[in-house]
Amino acid sequence: MLKIENLHVSYGGIQALRGISLEVPDGKIVTLIGANGAGKSTTLRTISGLVKASSGSIQWNGEELLGKPIDQIISAGIAMSPEGRRVFADMTVLENLRIGAYLRKDKAEIQKDLEWVYQLFPRLQERSWQLAGTLSGGEQQMLAVGRALMSRPRLMMLDEPSLGLAPLVVQDIFSIIREINRQGVTVLLVEQNANMALRCADLAYVLETGNITMSGSGQELLADERVKEAYLGKNS
Repeated sequence: MLKIENLHVSYGGIQALRGISLEVPDGKIVTLIGANGAGKSTTLRTISGLVKASSGSIQWNGEELLGKPIDQIISAGIAMSPEGRRVFADMTVLENLRIGAYLRKDKAEIQKDLEWVYQLFPRLQERSWQLAGTLSGGEQQMLAVGRALMSRPRLMMLDEPSLGLAPLVVQDIFSIIREINRQGVTVLLVEQNANMALRCADLAYVLETGNITMSGSGQELLADERVKEAYLGKNS
């Protein structure tokens, strides 16, 4: 269980997060929706140790994460697939995947996880020796998710996985997110495609200008008129 309490984050005098509290229960898909600049990516980056909080608490299975170095957070079982994919363009697909396991020493288990990633993403296996920079946007997104999975996370954070992708590819990405979750990985999803995100989420939070303004099950928020008007279009 990930538990965030009264988290404040500021960038150069601007308050990005204003005391948010939320929970990510084990085995669930939890989504954060909100407009650009609401603080969604900041939340993920603070959990992963890339951004420092001013105050508050982030606990992972009862252990405080704030102040820990990034490698310890990854070793504790938390991985992130970043916004914009950020694959290593001049390295092969296989090299990118192996980088995801750089903190691990268990070679036989790393090989098993590589085969698991290839089962989830057969296209990555077909292109294992291809340079990542030559892949399509959808394939690069698959690679970013696969690379994060190679650390064998218990919590997978995904930042805007559908951004810039064709609708059919988006469907594929969300199917894989559900499959990863079915195989025992807890998922925290930041996504501007609120409709898709809420349909797959067990639990959802709405973030507006650094504050959580609504929460509930994905289905509850899908049916809420305020959410429909702000994020889904009135005819949803």
